[in-house]
Order: sequence, then structure tokens, then C-alpha cells
Amino acid sequence: MTYSIIVPVFNRPEEIDELLQSLCQQTLKDFEVVVVEDGSSIPCKDVCDKFADVLDLHYYNKPNSGPGQSRNYGAERAKGDWLIVLDSDVVLPVDYMEQVAKSLDQEGRCDAWGGPDAAHSSFTSVQKAISYSMTSFFTTGGIRGGKAKLDKFYPRSFNMGIRREVYQELGGFSKMRFGEDIDFSYRIVEAGYKTRLLPTAWVWHKRRTDFRKFFRQVYNSGIARINLEKRHPGTLKLVHLLPTVFTVGVIGLLLLFLLGFSLALIPIILYSVIIMLDSTLRNHSLWVGLLSIPAAFTQLMGYGLGFIESWWKRCVLGKDEFQAFEHNFYQ
Repeated sequence: MTYSIIVPVFNRPEEIDELLQSLCQQTLKDFEVVVVEDGSSIPCKDVCDKFADVLDLHYYNKPNSGPGQSRNYGAERAKGDWLIVLDSDVVLPVDYMEQVAKSLDQEGRCDAWGGPDAAHSSFTSVQKAISYSMTSFFTTGGIRGGKAKLDKFYPRSFNMGIRREVYQELGGFSKMRFGEDIDFSYRIVEAGYKTRLLPTAWVWHKRRTDFRKFFRQVYNSGIARINLEKRHPGTLKLVHLLPTVFTVGVIGLLLLFLLGFSLALIPIILYSVIIMLDSTLRNHSLWVGLLSIPAAFTQLMGYGLGFIESWWKRCVLGKDEFQAFEHNFYQ
């Protein structure tokens, strides 16, 4: 067995159904699928049973421990030389596995890799707007957009592969409840292993379905950034500070507006127009362009506010990771 695909799932049977359907359609079949139910109250066993005669599928149910530990649970039971980690909310194009194999054969040895994501035409307008906000140059600087980077490449767990022996040597994912994939990628690079972006091994990624869930996701990402810096000193870069600067700037401009400085809204309006125009052109939809405005502000300010909270608790109050966010992640 060359590839083991490991998918942790929590209360998302509809999503795992779509993912498994896309796996049935793969042009390359040399893989097994390991689904790990992370203590769900809405299990997906019935969904997995539908594919038992079509896929080499193994289903496990365990108490809730978070995605990282669930991936480790699946990795311990996997047989493949390569472990491919996917989120349950992705769907694969029919040649995904073929592109993975071709890229690994043609581009020389690597020890871990990651692929980009995209929005499918069938996704809702909100999902497309959120996808835009996560990949646009005007929101994240394009660092999530799948292009080659000048810096080292750090795979993300929504679409990530790693050699079995490397996974075992590093002990897999840590007990971090959020940011655990970046922590793992940092440890892979720090141990001297080679990582690579596989641009053609992309997935359709549904992300969140509404702005409230999206805010919580990016807020937790902001929290995780300080925790990652504490674990891996020197990994905090200027680009990670930009959402916080943006957040403080927007709040300051709104306060000035409330104090009677009407021109204070001009930078906010100009930024919103840029977002709308760029997203409209990219998505060929004015409605998605309009929705991209709140998506962009949610993405940047959610991350910024989480970053500020984490900085205050970890750097000012001096709390450790588990003590500072016991109620957020470690209940």
C-alpha cells in the first residue's frame, strides 16, 4: 500500500459522504482510507458503510480529543508508505491522487508536502467569499493561495502528505488544540526534513458555511499564532502582525468617526471597494464581491482580536498555553 488517507471527522456526516464519493472516482486507486470519528454526537458510520465495498475503508470511533490526536490515532492504524491527511470538508478532483504520485515521482525526494485549495462552482456565495478572504493578496497577502514561496513551505493539514517514517520519528501531531498542523510543519522543517508545495495536488475546500463560524476559526488562528511563537521562537513574522495592525487601525478610525471626523471612514470605504472589485472579477459575481467585504473584515479582525487576547494572556500575564485557553480548547 503506497498511500493511506487519514480523515478525522466531528459531526459532519454529509461532508464525509462527499469526500468519500470523490475518492471513489480517483483515477489512481493505490490507497486506503482511514476515517477517525472524534467522539461525534452525529456519527458517520452509516455513511462509511455505504462505501465499504468500493473503497479500502477503515472506520474508527474514539472519544473526543481534537483533530491532531485523531490523526495520530489513524496514523497508528494506517498501512501506507505515505500518510495523506485531509480535512473532512474537502472534495477531491478525479486526478488528485494521480497528481500527487506524478509530482512525487518527477520532482525528486521530499519528506512532506502540501497542496493548495480552491472554491468549487457549487459552493455557496458565502463559502466563495470566505475562500476569497483566505487566499487574496488584499487580505492574507496571497500566502494561502498556493503559489511558491521564497520562504520554506509549511504544509497545512487540510491537504498534507508525509512519509510514514518521518511521522513516526516526530511523534505526529502535538496536543495543541488549534494550530497543531503548523506546529507539526515547524517540527518537520526544524528536524531537517524537506517539504514541498505540490501546486497540482489541489482540493476543493468548503471552509466555513457562515460568518459566525468563520470568525471563531480565524479568532482561534490568532490565538494559535502566539502559542506557536512560544513553542518555536522566531517564527512570528511581520505578515502575522498585519491583521492586528489592521484591527487596531479600523477600531481607531471608527472611534474618530464617532468623535465627528467624517473623513476617517474614507480608508475603510476605499479598502472595501478594492475588495469588492477584485473579488467580483475573480469570482465573476457581484454578489460574491459584496459578501467578500464582510468576509475580509471578519478574517482580518477575527485573527487580530484573537492575536491580541493571546498576546495579553501569554506575554503580559505570563500564563502557559493550557492555563490561558483551558476553556477555549482544553475542556
